[in-house]
Amino acid sequence: MTEPIRPAGSAHEFPGGPALFRLDPRVAHLNHGSFGAVPVPVQEAQAELRAEVHADPDAFFIAVPDRLAGARNRIAGHLGADPDGIAFIANATEGANLALDAVPLADGDEILVTDHGYGTVVAAAARRAPVTTVALDPHLPDEDAVRETVLAALTPRTRVAVLDHVSSPTARIIASPRLLADLRARGVTTVVDGAHALGMLADPLAGGADFWFGNLHKWGYAPSGSAVLAVAPQYRRRIRALVPSWEDQHGFPRSVENRATADYTGWLAAPDGLDLLERLDAAKVRAHNSALAAHGAALLAELPGLTALPHGEGLAMRTLRLPAGVAETPERARELRERIAAEQGIRVLTWPWPGGGGIRVCGQIYNRPEEYERLAAVLPSYLGRS
Repeated sequence: MTEPIRPAGSAHEFPGGPALFRLDPRVAHLNHGSFGAVPVPVQEAQAELRAEVHADPDAFFIAVPDRLAGARNRIAGHLGADPDGIAFIANATEGANLALDAVPLADGDEILVTDHGYGTVVAAAARRAPVTTVALDPHLPDEDAVRETVLAALTPRTRVAVLDHVSSPTARIIASPRLLADLRARGVTTVVDGAHALGMLADPLAGGADFWFGNLHKWGYAPSGSAVLAVAPQYRRRIRALVPSWEDQHGFPRSVENRATADYTGWLAAPDGLDLLERLDAAKVRAHNSALAAHGAALLAELPGLTALPHGEGLAMRTLRLPAGVAETPERARELRERIAAEQGIRVLTWPWPGGGGIRVCGQIYNRPEEYERLAAVLPSYLGRS
């Protein structure tokens, strides 16, 4: 096959970037958005904390609540947040459940979600009230079109809107500050899933959602299982830990952080990830990652049958629609993804959609432009048999 054309642009290898990770060099890891990857300095910081646990468990666990408060303060400094208004949590799904439990709902109230929402977050909403699902065409041209579609779906019974900040499959901004302001003006409580925002966006808390939760372990370089929940002042007294703890009497945020003899080392090492991002120059990292994702998307858009989807400026993830009949169901999307990984050593996300699924590529400082070229060279052979 003809070699793909390299688009002009600023895609390049980040100096020293690959050496900061212990990823298998035989694999092209183009799917940072799903699980992230932990840099070596952060791995080492967590290993030192685990050594503390094993050396003197009593001393470690007795001091954990105060040490978590210190780590929380460091995270708040990076986010420009109130340290008393955020708490460590394990992941976005936990954040959704904590938030939705804190919103008073009456019989007949409804929760608005979108068809781009993360499955377990949408499920959390459906457990608490009837949901209205907004269909967002992946080809909607910009944030204004998304905003208008969401607002048009509101009903007199809509009390809560659960929205992605940056959607996982389609990599586009949904909960824009303007949309959040419009929902607030209509008396709708906003719950924002910021799983992909923290570390990828310069100001992830912009917009002032009532509840916002985001992973630290994706774009923030923290260990797995690290996330934060940010809560507006008027809701903080309503937050109740999903499981009671010895810190309940202190209320939010300490009440939701205490997990008895859990592994707290990831949370305590999480600020080191954001510290590293700042040392590398966060703006430079974001620009580099966005350029790499754009490079990959431009290469794939040259392939027959693939269509680039609209994206937000500066995002480190880009998506394309696959040809009709490809990856239309979750099972077929998963099979396509795993075949490419097993046979080519390339990790991407493929997602299902009626009429033809999609593919998402990410950019991170451990990636190189040639990895996307490698994907573009082999992908056509898979599209005809998926």
